Amino acid sequence: MAFYLALDVGGTKTEYVLADDTRELARVRGGTIKRMRTDASTATQNLDRALAELTALTGVSMTSITRSCVGAAGITVALVTDWIREAFAERVGGSLILVGDVEIALDAAFFGGPGVLVMAGTGSNVAGRTVGGDLTTAGGWGPVLADQGSGSRIGHQALRNTFFAIDEDRTTTLLPAILELWQLSDLDSLIGYANQIPAPDFTRLAPLVVKCAAEGDAVAQNVLQREAEELAHLAHLVIERLRRDASDSRPDWVPDLAFTGSILEHVAPIRDGIVQALRREHASLKVLPGTVDPILGALWRARSGQLPIAG
Repeated sequence: MAFYLALDVGGTKTEYVLADDTRELARVRGGTIKRMRTDASTATQNLDRALAELTALTGVSMTSITRSCVGAAGITVALVTDWIREAFAERVGGSLILVGDVEIALDAAFFGGPGVLVMAGTGSNVAGRTVGGDLTTAGGWGPVLADQGSGSRIGHQALRNTFFAIDEDRTTTLLPAILELWQLSDLDSLIGYANQIPAPDFTRLAPLVVKCAAEGDAVAQNVLQREAEELAHLAHLVIERLRRDASDSRPDWVPDLAFTGSILEHVAPIRDGIVQALRREHASLKVLPGTVDPILGALWRARSGQLPIAG
């Protein structure tokens, strides 16, 4: 019997799936093994603990693995890739496919085919794969430069708009909600707290924005609408790149759209706003239901043995 191991390596955690040809046998979550984010000793401990747990849950020895696929950010960095290859060679049987985290997320939605994926959680990014298999992205430059529609950007923009509302003599329920969450007594305390270096975690404000918007607060609603429109614009750029690439053979084609990430899973105004904005330009746009689980893309690639297209 063939066994397949799939990993989704993040900066703070790593997801593992062990499967055979038809079924998932076990899932495990462990600490990060990304060497840009942790030392070799910690990464080794995290990997060994997770692999041992998979074996304990299934009875499958890691030396019996037919093929593994690891999806990770930073695969162009030798520190990341060299460590993963060496660690797997010592612990896991079979061959190893190493691809970017964006690519496994696309695979989870489109199984190696063309399409556009919008990702939004703490940060955000938009990725697409052309008919020819080339990858293209927009956004994803981090919280200072981009991250439209992300939890961090929603929280930060809500704070900015709250103070703009104060300047315009408008009230917003965001202000008392933020003061309560951060346990601050007054506006002066909030000003000092928000401007401190290093900055506070603005992502924590995102659930407040969603709650206030649902209760009818106009400032919160405008934040979500604006972030949805800006993330939709990035998706539009990627869609147009894919359409230009395919224009000779498929002039009227519009790639399918998929979503992943906690914001797009749980914040309906962002998701719905993106779809509404895109359909103004692309009326025939098809949207995949729900949100995709990136590790399923790694599992698909492990099972299929399909290598990423170079370059």
